Amino acid sequence: MPEEERPLTVHHLNQLLLVCSVVLLVAVAAVRISSRSGLPSLLVYLGIGVLMGQDGIGDIHFNSAEVTQVMGYAALVVILAEGGLGTKWKEVRPVLPSASVLATVGVAISVGVTAAGAHYLVGLEWRQALIIGAVVSSTDAAAVFSVLRRIPLPARVTGTLEAESGFNDAPVVILVVAFSTAGPVDHWYVLLAEIVLELAIGAALGLAVGWFGSWGLKHVALPASGLYPIAVLAIAVTAYAAGALAHGSGFLAVYLASMVLGNAKLPHWPATRGFAEGLGWIAQIGMFVVLGLLVTPHELGDDVWPALVIGLALTMVARPLSVVASLAPFRVPWQEQVLMSWAGLRGAVPIILATIPMVNGVTGSRRIFNIVFVLVVVYTLVQGPTLPWLARTLRLGEQGEASDLGIESAPLERLRGHLLSVSIPAGSRMHGVEVNELRLPAGAAVTLVVRADESFVPLPTTVLRRGDELLVVATDPVRDAAERRLRAVARGGKLASWLGTGGADGGR
Repeated sequence: MPEEERPLTVHHLNQLLLVCSVVLLVAVAAVRISSRSGLPSLLVYLGIGVLMGQDGIGDIHFNSAEVTQVMGYAALVVILAEGGLGTKWKEVRPVLPSASVLATVGVAISVGVTAAGAHYLVGLEWRQALIIGAVVSSTDAAAVFSVLRRIPLPARVTGTLEAESGFNDAPVVILVVAFSTAGPVDHWYVLLAEIVLELAIGAALGLAVGWFGSWGLKHVALPASGLYPIAVLAIAVTAYAAGALAHGSGFLAVYLASMVLGNAKLPHWPATRGFAEGLGWIAQIGMFVVLGLLVTPHELGDDVWPALVIGLALTMVARPLSVVASLAPFRVPWQEQVLMSWAGLRGAVPIILATIPMVNGVTGSRRIFNIVFVLVVVYTLVQGPTLPWLARTLRLGEQGEASDLGIESAPLERLRGHLLSVSIPAGSRMHGVEVNELRLPAGAAVTLVVRADESFVPLPTTVLRRGDELLVVATDPVRDAAERRLRAVARGGKLASWLGTGGADGGR
């Protein structure tokens, strides 16, 4: 029987599972390397894929741009969902206008400047130059989330960059598809109308699906806590599918729906957040390994210099110009503009988008993919590790900020109440506060304290310590007020009400 006609057996399945598990374990171990070095993990995973590829020790021949594109889109949906679930509304709300302008007007400026550099400096024809300009103008959500959340930056900077990375995939995908379509490119005003329409449809459906989903999860008690993470991710994927089927932006829909869910104070939230984070890591690992398999290293030699030139134009001219022009009306300090100019991290998203012209058969599409691959690797290697240094140089770090309080809520449906599980992290100002100094609203009480593997019923004078876990019972009417008060004390200590944090901010 010919090799290609041999049926898949259990033995083949076992071999496949063994290879996948080994790759996953190596990739998980590589997270330690990336966290110590400050490099985004994509470089490690891409390296694993390259080593497994046809020029590496694995000698796996994989050249399907179509499969890569489908897998990349699926992984990007999960990554955007995880990023949206972790985005705090209180940080994004003040910077929503500036992030929206940066994700639209800024993208347009970046595409134009980068395309001009690719055409005049490298000699690419205009269609290829425009495709590259559009592809690399999208900041990568996975790279931004993984790097920025390790750096204690001001909330305005982090919120702007995270929202931009969640928003700018949509217009960039539209531009790349338009430039990769056979025939003449549509006029700029037609592209603008398409972008506005798709963004509006995606935003409306994402917000609607997120709101209805959070309302349902709050009012319907599921029979097992493990079902809540699955339900949340299913709602997020539903938002993407609804947006895409309605000819809107599915990527914007999934990000907004996830952000609504992430700020809705859902039951069993820490478990849901941990589940989503784990899925996000799996999606990143799988996506980057497949992208590494797709590249052919021995073909990259001739494209290194063009990639360096285009990347220099993007990093030193296009990105700073787009940031300055977009943020000019918002009076953002120059230090923050400098950091945001340097923090426009590229990752797997540009490489995934570079498969679109390959699938559509655009002339020179393989070279476009190689240039984008080299550009992403080189400039991520430069930008990622230097971000903490630049933040310290610009004096934008917030080293003294208190850690957020971990609160998990389990509904007591028949008793019309909630059981709040509260973890006091290191750095929380709840350390040293007595139970009666929490001043919880009537209808809420601390019923149990777990400390060093021992549990006890606290007295009003019991002093709370970092590392403690508390069980707080609250009735339905005061549940939100109790959580706001706990978070306020965690940030401001026993004097929270006099410091202006007495519960007005209940954001996650």
